[in-house]
Amino acid sequence: MSNIPKTMNAYPLMRHGDMDALEFKTNWPTPTPSGMQVLIKVAACGLNNTDVNTRSGWYSKAVEAETTGDAYGTVFDEDPAWGGSPIVFPRIQGADVCGHVVAVGPDADAKLIGQRVITDNWLRDWSDPLSRDNTGYFGSECDGGFAQYTVTDARNVHPITSDMSDVELATFSCSYSTAEGMLSRANVGAGDRVLITGASGGVGSALIQLAKRRGAVVIAMASEAKHGAVGALKPDALLPRAPHDLARALQDATGSRTVSVVADIVGGEYFETIIDVLERGGRYTCSGAIAGPIVKLDLRTFYLRDLTFTGSTVIAPHIFKDLVGYIERGEITPVVAAQFPLIDMKQAQQMFIDKKHTGNIVVCP
Repeated sequence: MSNIPKTMNAYPLMRHGDMDALEFKTNWPTPTPSGMQVLIKVAACGLNNTDVNTRSGWYSKAVEAETTGDAYGTVFDEDPAWGGSPIVFPRIQGADVCGHVVAVGPDADAKLIGQRVITDNWLRDWSDPLSRDNTGYFGSECDGGFAQYTVTDARNVHPITSDMSDVELATFSCSYSTAEGMLSRANVGAGDRVLITGASGGVGSALIQLAKRRGAVVIAMASEAKHGAVGALKPDALLPRAPHDLARALQDATGSRTVSVVADIVGGEYFETIIDVLERGGRYTCSGAIAGPIVKLDLRTFYLRDLTFTGSTVIAPHIFKDLVGYIERGEITPVVAAQFPLIDMKQAQQMFIDKKHTGNIVVCP
């Protein structure tokens, strides 16, 4: 490690709050890998909802509003993050790393040195890797990739062979694994009719591709200003973000007033409307609530129509390995909206919050 600098550029989160809770540092200590860890020289790192929501404190149960990216006056540093425990500050965020392994800990395989890798962001208890209780998230429970170097467990890095750029590869880890986890939980397969909310975002654009890969009929919902970009992903039908008469819009677009699956990352006031178009025995899967976490549900719709609801956060270990295969075989495509240098992290987050983009935003140290 003689050619690895002792300090690095990093953009740690110092507390919950507005953008000023993020502070750019030019002399942050470069981490040293121990045990089974590897040291990655970060080439690119994707920006996701978790980064914005953690900064603002949105995961606190004291918050009932949509995800605006603003600080919430009801949130304090001891309030829980996504997993139910407080974040330890300062914390370098960023889960979607693409880079090269430059050093390894004493128990890790030295053959990883020099390999280009992407990171599986779920930190597991490797004595019980299927446990959902004993998990953490890269960039939340440990430092992540918004820095020049980062460390993670060797079992969380996946060497990848691809002609894609580092920026393109940095779009997959969070958005696509989240989407594949949702579809897996809902058992989506050939012939399913899948309604996707928030289809222009990173997870939404991934859901379109991954549901089509499974042979489903895909109906995407997005603001009409984004229909050109979303349409390029070739959903079978494209609807406005919140049609006044959703059943009629579905009938006009697909010939059916119902769907078998709703893949939802929006929530909010429109929740009851999308539940009403699920067929009898339909499945609802959710991994986000950008329009608000508190929703209205008529339980009679739920039980009389034999619906199944699944939440999806911690994914099975095989899902990320499957994604690497999809990438290497060219079965899924990156959707890069913009890239920013690390020093412009706040501008990157603001673009993410404004939600005028389609796809993923990537930060490069």
